[in-house]
Amino acid sequence: MTARPADRTARTRVPIHRELADRWSPRAFDADATVSTVEVTALLEAARWSATWGHRQPVRFVVGLRGDDTFGALAATLKRGNSYAHAAGLLILVCADEGDDEKTALYAAVDAGAAIANLTAEAVSRGLVAHPMAGFDADAASAAFAVPAGVRPLAVVAVGSLGDYATAEPKVVERDSQPRERLSLEQIAFSGTWGSAVVL
Repeated sequence: MTARPADRTARTRVPIHRELADRWSPRAFDADATVSTVEVTALLEAARWSATWGHRQPVRFVVGLRGDDTFGALAATLKRGNSYAHAAGLLILVCADEGDDEKTALYAAVDAGAAIANLTAEAVSRGLVAHPMAGFDADAASAAFAVPAGVRPLAVVAVGSLGDYATAEPKVVERDSQPRERLSLEQIAFSGTWGSAVVL
């Protein structure tokens, strides 16, 4: 039985889809577990079918399974604070084709965020965990994978099975044991004028 921090399910005012409520970003991965090709395909399909501005579909992925050269090259771009992800079964570099103008670049990043959200929810639905990370060297990733000019690496997503917190580094246990918190709805959802909380 894998030890894990308590209370990882989101506390919501009304029930939401289980995959969304159960989604969190653990830092302890099981280094012995693998991610199957069927699971990888499902994650990429979920990302592929996310919302896209103007049907542009600007999001691209570089996919590495633990043990292959792509995984090693992706892991080498991670900042030291994300070294836990070396134990994941799968690393995915998420990139966005920024197009020819500022508006296109903006919505390409929005599309990438939507793709990551779909991918992580699909991971949860399959009993996996996923942790999107901004802490990586984007220039090194571009060089390692010959990413074309105008395509921007935005995040690396680590995917795998949850590791055992009984044997995880104390620093990881401490970070992942912090309460899950979000701003209240009154702080983020407005009606009428900015700052006037929507009445629900």
